[in-house]
Amino acid sequence: MPLRIATLSLLILYPIAWFAPLMRAGLLPIFGLSEISVITGLQSLWDSDVILALIVTAFAIFAPYLKTIGLALVQWNLLDPRALPALHVLGKLAMADVFLIALYITLAKGISYATIETAWGLYLFTACILGSIALGVLTERQNREPAVD
Repeated sequence: MPLRIATLSLLILYPIAWFAPLMRAGLLPIFGLSEISVITGLQSLWDSDVILALIVTAFAIFAPYLKTIGLALVQWNLLDPRALPALHVLGKLAMADVFLIALYITLAKGISYATIETAWGLYLFTACILGSIALGVLTERQNREPAVD
């Protein structure tokens, strides 16, 4: 039951993480910093690069959410546990998005005219992804163990 509650809580935490500020960025600190979230970043991408926007949308929104829904369905015995390897792949795709965000922050900090500060949403989004991976492993272990009557 605790696995089910943790998995269902991710369905609430993911949307919060998408709207939470990942970072604050701006040109020189004297001009103020703009908060950037997954959603505002995607809005910007849709205006400038549709292909990249599709890829990031798949990694940041669809992959982790579909994986979490799939895990919940397996945990409630509504989806065959043989789907777990495919769900693990979705989790790895979502982790790639966290890596890209960290890479962008590192690159931007190297530009002397830009100011970048990480925000709490980056940690929440990363925790959701890592939690989803952990829940996937625990769900797989639980399905391998014989049922106790």
